[in-house]
Parts: sequence; C-alpha cells; structure tokens
Amino acid sequence: MAIMITGCKNKTSKADAYGNFEATEVIISAETNGHILQFDPVEGVKVEKDATIAQIDTTILHLQKAEIDAGMISVRTRISSINAQNDILNQQIENLNINIARVEKMMKDDAATQKQLDDLTGQVAVLQKQIAANITQKVSVAAELFVYESKKATLNEQIKRSCVKSPLNGTIIEKYSEAGEITAAGKPLVKIANLAIIKLKAYVSGAQLGSIKTGQQCTVRADKGEKGFSSFTGIISYISGKAEFTPKIIQTKEERVILVYAVNIDVVNDGTLKSGMPGEAIFSGSNN
Repeated sequence: MAIMITGCKNKTSKADAYGNFEATEVIISAETNGHILQFDPVEGVKVEKDATIAQIDTTILHLQKAEIDAGMISVRTRISSINAQNDILNQQIENLNINIARVEKMMKDDAATQKQLDDLTGQVAVLQKQIAANITQKVSVAAELFVYESKKATLNEQIKRSCVKSPLNGTIIEKYSEAGEITAAGKPLVKIANLAIIKLKAYVSGAQLGSIKTGQQCTVRADKGEKGFSSFTGIISYISGKAEFTPKIIQTKEERVILVYAVNIDVVNDGTLKSGMPGEAIFSGSNN
C-alpha cells in the first residue's frame, strides 16, 4: 500500500472518524514447569514465526521417559514369554492329536480301550484351556503396553512444548522472565506484537454506515504535531453490527452518550505507527 506524507496541517480536510491504533498482541506463556535454560528475547527486536523464545529444562521429562521405556521392554518380554508358552502348548496338542489318531485306529482292531482315548482327549482340552488363559493374560499385558505408550506420547508432547516458539512474525514489546528463573505452565514469558499491519479502531455514527463497507479503501492519518499529518492508505476490515456509546477516551463528555459503531481499518505500518497512538480516517472521496 502507498504511504503519503502531507505537509501542512491546516490544509488537510476534516476527518470522518477518530480512534486509536491497535496492534495484534500475543502473550506467550510457558506450557511446562522448570528452569529456563535459554531465554534470548530482547525488547524491540523482531522475531519470526516459529523462532525459539525459550528453552525450558527437560531433564526430569527425559528421565521419566527412560523409566517408561524400561517398563515397555519388560511388558514386551512378558508378551514374548506368553507367545512362547502357547507355541509349546500347541506343539503338545499336535503330538496328542497324533496319538489320538493312532488310538482310534487301534480301537478298530480292539488293540486299545476307550479310556486311553478319553485320557488323550482330556489332555488336549486341558491344554486348550491353558492357551485360552494365556491369551486372556496377553490381552491384559498388551493393555499395560498401551498405557505406557500413552504416557510416553504425553511426555514427548511435554518435551516438545518445553521449547517455546513464537506463533507469529512480530516484535518483542515486553519480557517477563530471564534465563535461570523457574517458570510454570501458564506463566507469561513475553508479549509479541505484529506491528507490520496495525489497525485503527475508529468510531462512526449510524448515518455514516451507508457510505462505508468492508474491503473499502480510505485515508488514515496520524498526527505529527507541528509537521502536520502522516497519511496512509487503509482498508476497512471490520464494521461492528452493534451500536455502543462513544468511548470516553476520545470524545467530550457531551458526546459520550452518542451511539456509534466500531470500525477496524488495516494499515501497513512503515514503522512510525505505534499501538495506542490516536488516528483518524477519511472515507468520502471529496475529503481526500
């Protein structure tokens, strides 16, 4: 967007709306507890999205993870032992089935008795029940493994969150901690503001609503004192659908009872606009 600088203040047109500039500010907090090992933010310095803000000590988390890994090895060993037991039992059943086939053949020649056959089939039934019991035990042990895996995933996520990163491109405007301090989940570390695009939050009357719409370009001005105004091209990004009383900070006492509508205007910041600065907007083409 183009930036225009006007020279003489007394030659400028009257504004259609007044307000203050606001930057998108984000307070970045710690998500885990522990010592802050690394903390390099400097107020006023720009940071990029996903840049590391702070590194919190993860020693305890890694020790807990090692303990879980050991538990998972133990559980997997138990599962392997159950599988080995079932392999042995299946082999015994296979051998008994061979003997059962022999006894059945011998019974046809009256060379074996029914009791011999019953004893063999009874042994097969017992082994099959042992296999079924082992399978039930294996399911229970596998559930233990799932619990370990869930705990390990939780620790991995905590380790990941111990590296605090910037969620946006912006500028460090406040820092609340230092390296070496102990932090806690939810404790603020820094405040970052996106100053590249700054919003002018202005207010218009109901009569002005018909002449503006979202996406519309307008002129935004910031007071430069005796030097006049700095003028920028802005785009209306939001128009409130609900009326409110005029904010006290920008109007006289008599005008505070007037119902107005909030309007947000996006402006590309050349570095001169700061959050909280007063500004004004000109919507009509005749005022440019």
